[in-house]
Amino acid sequence: MAKNFNLRQTAKHCIVAIICTISFQISASTTIHYFPAEEPKDKYPLELVQFLLSKLDKEYNYNAIEFQQMSVNRQISELDSGHISFASFATNEELEQNLRPIRIPILKGLLGHRVFIIRDTDQNRFAKITSLTDLQNLRAGQGRFWADTPVLKNAGIPTVDPVKYFSLFHMLEGGRFDFFPRAVHEPFSEIATRPELNLAVENNLMLVYPLPMYLYTSKNNEGLAQDIETAFEMAIADGSFDQWFKAHPLILDALGRVNVAKRTVLRIDNPYLPKQTPLDRKELWLDVRSL
Repeated sequence: MAKNFNLRQTAKHCIVAIICTISFQISASTTIHYFPAEEPKDKYPLELVQFLLSKLDKEYNYNAIEFQQMSVNRQISELDSGHISFASFATNEELEQNLRPIRIPILKGLLGHRVFIIRDTDQNRFAKITSLTDLQNLRAGQGRFWADTPVLKNAGIPTVDPVKYFSLFHMLEGGRFDFFPRAVHEPFSEIATRPELNLAVENNLMLVYPLPMYLYTSKNNEGLAQDIETAFEMAIADGSFDQWFKAHPLILDALGRVNVAKRTVLRIDNPYLPKQTPLDRKELWLDVRSL
């Protein structure tokens, strides 16, 4: 009897342990770890993920991870290691090989629509530029490991490429280069958070090239990747993503302030786009000429 009792107790303990393990795994799989945004423009990817996953019949918890500002390469490492659950990057071949991309441009292509942060005394200098040839006489600044840095260099635009994002603003003010191309939703908040620097958004030009920003997960987090992908396709099909995108304060503010219709557009190629970029899916891209 004692032996049977011990067996029953052991079996009971095993069942409890299995249930606890399963419960932990379920909880872990539904907790999304992310780096909190320091600037308003950087909140968009998290808000998008929350919007998308709300469409699924699953419960997700969100956990902000404390961090210090880090390079793109460090963020990729944190994602690959599972320290964070997702991140957003401009795409390139290396990223798509090492991480799990969700190949839907989260900004509908606006990442490749660039206006310039310049020194606030240089507006007249840029007013004289009407062609790519003119622009090639000036120096751009970009992050060394950013996906669009080789795009600018390929177009013959001299490009200074430090490693640290924050240093670019001080280098621009200090005359190390002449303009800092930023996606249309980025420069206004970046300048506003650095009032001590004598910087401004250039008024007349827009540099355009195809450059999607995707959400990425680790290759070991295929479940989350599929959930995001499924929810994204649902939101595209029912029109709710377009509605959410056009109503988002970041997009409304950017398009309202950039004044696309009055800008001279300079187009360049992006020969570094991965072959699987969904350029043929017109519903995924915003045509700014229609604005």
